[in-house]
Amino acid sequence: MQLIEVKSKKGAKRFLNVARKLYKGDPNWVCPLDNDIEAIFDPVRNSYFKHGEATRWILEDKNGKAIGRVAVFINYKKALDFEQPTGGMGFFECVNNKEAAFKLFDTCKQWLAARKMEAMDGPINFGENDNFWGLHVDGFIPPSYGMNYNHNYYKDLFEAYGFTPYFEQVTNLLDVTKPFPERFWKIADWVSKKPGFTYEHFKISQADKYIKDLKKVYDEAWVYHEHFTPLDEEDIREGLKKAKPILEEEIIWFAYHDGEPIAFLVMFPDVNQIFKHFNGKLNLWNKLRFVYYKKRKAMTRTRITVMGVSPKFQRYGIESAIFKKLRWAFDRRLHYTEIELSWVGDFNPKMQALHEAVGGKFGKKHITYRKLFMEGAQPQKAGSIPLNNRPTDKK
Repeated sequence: MQLIEVKSKKGAKRFLNVARKLYKGDPNWVCPLDNDIEAIFDPVRNSYFKHGEATRWILEDKNGKAIGRVAVFINYKKALDFEQPTGGMGFFECVNNKEAAFKLFDTCKQWLAARKMEAMDGPINFGENDNFWGLHVDGFIPPSYGMNYNHNYYKDLFEAYGFTPYFEQVTNLLDVTKPFPERFWKIADWVSKKPGFTYEHFKISQADKYIKDLKKVYDEAWVYHEHFTPLDEEDIREGLKKAKPILEEEIIWFAYHDGEPIAFLVMFPDVNQIFKHFNGKLNLWNKLRFVYYKKRKAMTRTRITVMGVSPKFQRYGIESAIFKKLRWAFDRRLHYTEIELSWVGDFNPKMQALHEAVGGKFGKKHITYRKLFMEGAQPQKAGSIPLNNRPTDKK
């Protein structure tokens, strides 16, 4: 076996095709768009290269056949914030062969160690954690857009190498054709009537305002998360631009108190229900097919990609009031039958409770693993977000 570093367009094409070959015939797999994957490794399109670096390899067998692939990267903004400097690996695909998998893992470890890293997380993304994050280990259903789908034997390969779970990520599913629990409605009605609180959905004509509001709330809400990094407005803007063909204003909501933003929920239709027909290619013909499938309402599922509530207003039930607004939006869009509540980490008990409160049912599980390079090092777990992180009001 030998490793070939990806340095050319031909190599990049082979890297993409490894996944197509390994999942050929799997009815649940949805091929990510080639352009989405390539954008991650393009310094022009991925802002993480401003404070990081990445490379990737293809693994060949003795006959020159591609049997695996992997990428490795360092986000220097976060790497040095951990107990030990920690890099990342991802986009791992491999035949069911321990020797092959270990060669890929070893290559990542050596690359990171040469850059003074002492651990690696994986499989993760060289970007935000709303896409391509965690190893799919349970609930092997078709993936929504940006979610990893993996062969079930990958878990054994990771754990045999010495990766241990750093945190678990559960995706729950909500059947919107069924009524929400009665207790939920009582809370939502009570919160909705409280004075000073207002709610409004996203409007593309005021995108700059909502981008600023989202950043303000996110940076306040997630500051208690381990190794928090503030959002970049330009990254949000690029994400909205990319999502514009499927964006629906009335399923993205913001909450305000006395005019100040205090909460948000971002949701998009699951475009993978269309992309599953394209085998990763978004050429002219498939763009025309996209318009056709969209008009035929082929997207029947939506995915919540991110939400947040400012600490001062957490445990007020603001999330319930926002879900009441979503109920109104879905009553006007009866072709949507399911919401994917993705994903909630085991470090986030408040969000786990919300998923349960609205009637979410288990859909699938991913695990983000960590491999410590020092022999005999004790496994680590991500720290939990405190249940009560509201600031104390000064009298």
